[in-house]
Amino acid sequence: MKPLRIGSGAGYSGDRIPPAADLARRGQLDWLVFECLAERTIALAQLDKQQHPEQGYDPLLTERLRAVWPDCLAQGVRILTNMGAAHPRAAALAALRQAQALGLRPRVAVLHGDDVLAPLMKQGLGLTLMDRQLPVSALADRVVSANAYLGAEHLLPAIETGAELIITGRVADPALFLAPLWHHFAWSAQDWPRLGQGVVLGHLLECAAQVSGGYYADPGVKDVPDLAHLGFPLAEVQADGTAVLTKLEGTGGCVTVATCTEQLLYELEDPACYLQPDVVADFSQVQLRQVGPDRVQVSGGLGQPRPDLLKVTVGYRDGFLADGQISYAGLGAVARGQLALEVVKVRLQEAGLGHLETRYDLIGCNAILAGASPQSDPAEVRVRVSARCDTREQARAITREVEALYLNGPAGGGGATQSVREVIAADAVLMPRDWVHTHVEVLS
Repeated sequence: MKPLRIGSGAGYSGDRIPPAADLARRGQLDWLVFECLAERTIALAQLDKQQHPEQGYDPLLTERLRAVWPDCLAQGVRILTNMGAAHPRAAALAALRQAQALGLRPRVAVLHGDDVLAPLMKQGLGLTLMDRQLPVSALADRVVSANAYLGAEHLLPAIETGAELIITGRVADPALFLAPLWHHFAWSAQDWPRLGQGVVLGHLLECAAQVSGGYYADPGVKDVPDLAHLGFPLAEVQADGTAVLTKLEGTGGCVTVATCTEQLLYELEDPACYLQPDVVADFSQVQLRQVGPDRVQVSGGLGQPRPDLLKVTVGYRDGFLADGQISYAGLGAVARGQLALEVVKVRLQEAGLGHLETRYDLIGCNAILAGASPQSDPAEVRVRVSARCDTREQARAITREVEALYLNGPAGGGGATQSVREVIAADAVLMPRDWVHTHVEVLS
């Protein structure tokens, strides 16, 4: 059977667009996949949808399609993406408007059903939140979204429509890559080893440039050629799931056993038990072999029967985040920055805000490594006071105290900034499969 060529066009919502356009133009692909959803992205998209009923999808959707669609349609490359976020149908309509502007006439399939807020609030208030170890009912009216991680199984009916573009909301990231493989090679729904190998490939590709040198470079230790022009990866997949990962000739970055190993281990707890909607994948026997420049063969993925439950991301309102910053430079910058923090701490205690979860950081000294002492006196530091607040008014009071350091703090402060934003937090529950109902809509 003919191998399948599948490329990764994005690893997150704000990823670069030109590498995907290059893949569409030169990659000789069968599929181009855009993976653009993070855990809290969809909750924020739900809020956007509530405020603007025709939005709620990825803001770069039409820009990405404008860059790749002419080449994809001309060469028969199908596109699969979760850029539908909280509103896949609105995303599909926006995509069709973009196609019309380009003089194109594609069909778009929309997968509905990942939004499970209604059944969660009706039947699932007693389900346990995985991080907080509390029932969903403990969040009361703060829940804004609940989206199930659909699997490749749910994507298959959309693929079978033959649509040139398939738009979904929340699906498990590897499933975006597994579904085209499953369909093309007609794998059995119980062929756990092949489905497990497909998840391995999806996991390697889902973060785009992370497997071709992105988030990998460490000068003098792990050098990456032409990091400014990273090429996004593609996979040449055989019927048994064995594949070669590579990138386009002439692009920056590198595809090596080392880059693939780092991505393979990314976000794994138990490599032998990677829970996915379609299969419990086993990465423990995966073999990576360099078979040429920027070519790594991947084999050995295994799997066991799928879980009985589906993971659901629950987004909820969780107060406000205050962030106030100001800079100090020159001799004694660290001492003046530390004095500024002490002043703000006293002011907040006296204002009755000392009970809040608050960080007092000197960026450049201890903002990441808490409690660290500078090995020398930096020429500049930036003071940051950040706090989790119950109300917007508390958050504003904190940022105002930082800005007041301009005239009421140590000498030489400048560049003060204030930021107050609502926090949309994410947790998860496990939901019975039969609470989730999906269907496909085709638009043209």
